[in-house]
This record gives sequence, structure tokens and C-alpha cells, in this order.
Amino acid sequence: MFGRVKSLDAILATAEKKSLHRSLGPVQLTLLGIGAIIGTGIFVLTAAAAQKAGPGMMYSFIIAGFVCAVAALCYSELASMVPVSGSAYTYSYAVVGELLAWMVGWALILEYAVAASAVSVGWSGYFMGLVKSWTGFELPLMLQAGPTWTMNGFLPHADFSTGWINVPAIFVALAVTWLLMIGTKESANVNAVLVAIKVTALTLFIALSLPVLNGEHFAPFAPNGWFGPAGTSGMGIVGAASSIFFAYVGFDAVSTAAEETKNPQRNVPIGLIGSLAICTVFYLLVAAGAIGAIGAQPTELGVAAGSAEFKAQCAALLAQGQEPLVCSNEALAHVLRSINYSWAGDLVGLAANLALPSVILMMMFGQTRIFFVMARDGLLPEKLASVHPKWKTPYIVTMVTGVFVAFGAALLPVGQLADISNSGTLFAFFMVALAVMILRVRDADRRRPFRTPMVWVVGPIAAAGCVFLYFNLPLESILVLPVWGVIGLLFYFLYGYRKSHVGLGRVEVHEDDPDAPHGSVAPLPGIPAPGDADE
Repeated sequence: MFGRVKSLDAILATAEKKSLHRSLGPVQLTLLGIGAIIGTGIFVLTAAAAQKAGPGMMYSFIIAGFVCAVAALCYSELASMVPVSGSAYTYSYAVVGELLAWMVGWALILEYAVAASAVSVGWSGYFMGLVKSWTGFELPLMLQAGPTWTMNGFLPHADFSTGWINVPAIFVALAVTWLLMIGTKESANVNAVLVAIKVTALTLFIALSLPVLNGEHFAPFAPNGWFGPAGTSGMGIVGAASSIFFAYVGFDAVSTAAEETKNPQRNVPIGLIGSLAICTVFYLLVAAGAIGAIGAQPTELGVAAGSAEFKAQCAALLAQGQEPLVCSNEALAHVLRSINYSWAGDLVGLAANLALPSVILMMMFGQTRIFFVMARDGLLPEKLASVHPKWKTPYIVTMVTGVFVAFGAALLPVGQLADISNSGTLFAFFMVALAVMILRVRDADRRRPFRTPMVWVVGPIAAAGCVFLYFNLPLESILVLPVWGVIGLLFYFLYGYRKSHVGLGRVEVHEDDPDAPHGSVAPLPGIPAPGDADE
């Protein structure tokens, strides 16, 4: 299992030859983390978390933030030891070998591509809400959402009574795909402006919603308990934490900046824990504002968010002129409109419309990078790594990814997509926690610019936390990962095992090495490493 390990020394030699200037301090790292973390999750998943946990979703934010914090400390040690792009896939290849690295890379497809689908659906809700507010126009309900999916035994079942296809989500996913194919990429300045827009929108929301907070809206605090009513999965405070985990992913942008950090042993944990702590406080204030302003009680105890029963209840309430928080596709904008700040609701909706496509762009950038690196390693068909002669982009893998993202966005609700994405992310973080501990035993003397503090406490807590959240996802999301994993293993043993460059003995270098031997795949300009994706 631990054979075919990529040479860590070769990777490090390349990194040292092309070392980066250490200039980042704790403040810059913390701000980097805040910009990477705050985004889609808080804009989109607030309603789904409220349906699962009611006001108890405030505890859910704390649980998810804690698991992210311990996972981040493990991530940082590997990032400082292997300060190159490639995310958990590269770390795993260098530490635990090709098979597990393949499984991590395969799981990262769930993280990035499915997360891009989730953001596309989230954008659709805010876009249609803004259009309705400004013009009164509405698409037919059948074209605003995909069907509701449930498990019938071990087979998925679609209920088309709640929707057929999400047309706006398809549009934004394919538009971003086209931009990526022709080579358009956002600059750091544009990204900084979009981060400022998101933070300003959330600050405006907090400033307007907290003054009208009503304490009665917080009772009962945990209507579905910690683990949900018997016979349900993914419900309660812990189930909401498993979903809201999506709102924190992006912190690895801090850990992957370890090579550019002054005194990483001190500053990396400050940046990680600081950004996660600030974002947790931000999220708690947003949750308190949303709950306190209009309430966040589930429509009915035990009814899963996104289920056919849930959508039927929401449709009935809407027909009576009521739309509770849990039923909204644009939760934060809806809260502001409900407390007579329609102008502010429109501004928050506009901020989401402007910022979320950039998130889709960065996620699909990350996905194409993972595909590109795996194809360059021979584990996927090298045709996928083909670069267009005119556009100079990996157009084939971008097109494949875009179709996959659009398909998921068209047919699945945002909550289910986020849960499926989380299953892949949690597996990748679990493997990172294991890799840190394995390497401490197997290569204890190797230089570590950053060492995970109390690794034999933090590592097991991180691994156990990821497993805990994974098994509190809804049943269909739990089942997706092993089924996806089996498909991945079949592909690996039918193709990747035989074609692997490491298995064939081909000399490998880091993708940024200008001295790559003749026949190597050329480096791909302009594609940032995974971890820069703001979720």
C-alpha cells in the first residue's frame, strides 16, 4: 500500500532551487485566511443549517470550526515540509504512496467539482431573487431547481414534483467553463475587491439585523436535538455542523503559504487559528442576526432539509404568503427584506451575484489543477493534460469538468451538493492527519519548518473529528464516497497502476521546474494551486 512513493527529496530540492521570499507575517496570513474562508457557505447554507438544527446551528458553527482548526494544524506541517502546489494529493504521494494519493486525488474531485456545482446553485438562488426584486419576473418553478433525491434502499430516487432542472445554475457553470477554456483568469486585485464586497455585505447584514434581535426566536434552541430524531440522518446540531463545514473550507490557503512566511512555526498557527476564530465569530453574528430577526425554527421536526416533504411544506407556506428562513434560496437577502430593508437585501443579493462566480472560477481552477497533475503523473489519460495551441489552457479537462459541474448544478439542491463535497473534503483531511503521524514515525529527523503542536493529541483528534462529521452527513452523502471510491479503484487498477510514471520508473520533477527533461508535460501557466478556492 505504501509503495510507489514520490521522492520527497526530489520535490524539496526543486522547491529549494526555486524558493520564495519569506515576507508574510501573522496579520497578512490571518487576512489571507479570512478572504479564503468567508464566502459561499455563509451566503447559501444558512437556511439548510437552520432546517437541520434551528437556533442550535450556532453550536454547529463552533463544532465545524474546531474540526477545521485541528485539521489545519496537521495540514500546515505537510505544507511546510512539501512547500509546493498540488494540495493533499501531492502531500499524500510524497508520504504514503501512490494508491492512497490516488484515493485522495479522486476524493478531491468530489471536493472541488461538486463544490463548484453547489456554488452555482447558490448563485442561482440569489440571482433569481434579485431579478424578482428588481423586475418582478420569475422563471417557472420547474426551471429554478432540480428534482429532490432520496434513497430507495441503495438506489437513488428522483421526485420531479419540486423541480426539473436549474437553468440559471447551468448558465453560470457553463459561462465560467467557457472563460476558463479561453484563458481568462482573475487578477489578485479583482479577487481582493470581491473579498472586500463579501465582507462588507456580511457586515451590513450584521449591523442591520442584530438591533432587531428577538430573544423569543431562540426558543426552543435545539428543536431537533444534537443528532436529530430517531430514523433520520444528517439532522440535529451535529448534522448541521457536518453541512456547515463547507463554509470553512479554504483555510488551506494559509497552510500552503508556509514557504512564504516569516517564522512559520509561530506565524502559521496564528494565521490559521486567527482566521478560523475571526470567521467563526463572524458566522455566529450572522447566524444570531438571521435567527433573532425572523426566527429559524424548522418547518416540522424530523423533516430533512431539501426533502420532498420539506419542499411541499415550503410551497404550502409560500401559497399563504409566508416564507420562513429555512425555505429561502437567498437566506441573508431574504432576512433583510423581511425586516423592511429591501434596499439592503438587494445589495447583499448583488454582492452574492458578483462574488460567487469568482468562487466557481477558483474551484474549477483547482479541479483542473488536480486533474492536470494526476494526468501528468500518468494516473489519468495524458490526453486530459493537452494544452490548446491558441488558448494555452487545458481545454479538454476544463470542458469535462465544466460539463460535470453543470450536470450536478442542474439536478441537485445546494444542501445535497455541499454534503457530497464535504464527504470528499473530510476524507482528504483525514488522510492528511494520518500522513502527518506516519511521517513523524517513518522520517522523524526530517526538517519541519512548522511542527504540529502536540501531534499525538491533535492528529488523532483531527482524524476522529473528520470521521465523526462524515458519519453525521445524510445517508445518501455518506454512501456517495465509498461508491465513488470503488469507481476510482477500478479506474486505478485498470489504467493508472499500469500507466503510472513512478511505476514505470520515469524520472519526475516538480511541475514548476524549468529544467524538466524532454518529453515531460509543460507547466501550465496561470493555474493556481488548490487551496486558493474560496468556499
